[in-house]
Amino acid sequence: MDVKYINPFIEAFLSVMPQLGFEKVEKTNLSLKDCNLTYTGVIMTVGIVGEIKGNVVYYLDLENAKKVASTMMMGMPVDDFNEMAQSAISELANMLTANAATFFANIGITVDISTPTLLYGDQVSVKMNTG
Repeated sequence: MDVKYINPFIEAFLSVMPQLGFEKVEKTNLSLKDCNLTYTGVIMTVGIVGEIKGNVVYYLDLENAKKVASTMMMGMPVDDFNEMAQSAISELANMLTANAATFFANIGITVDISTPTLLYGDQVSVKMNTG
């Protein structure tokens, strides 16, 4: 995969996360996955259409999803991954992908994004369309 399609997402993380209260954001262990994904935790998918087409998939284990939701909600305790916590995490996927779309526009690539889809549980399987 061409790095020009990955860099906007990295830039989005480095831009958005500090604005939400995450002081230390580091780029580590990046990898491309095949089209079959199975995780235990929270998966957010966002569709991308336009000059490039595909899906971006964000994954967090459940405990980290609750911590991120808590930070996004100004420190409100998140003991259960309830509807409010799910909404916060979905909004994070939306913010990251929308920000990446802006970075794509800055390099002359026009894209639109879908609303996020959030899935969570044990051994959640997702098959992404590759063509």
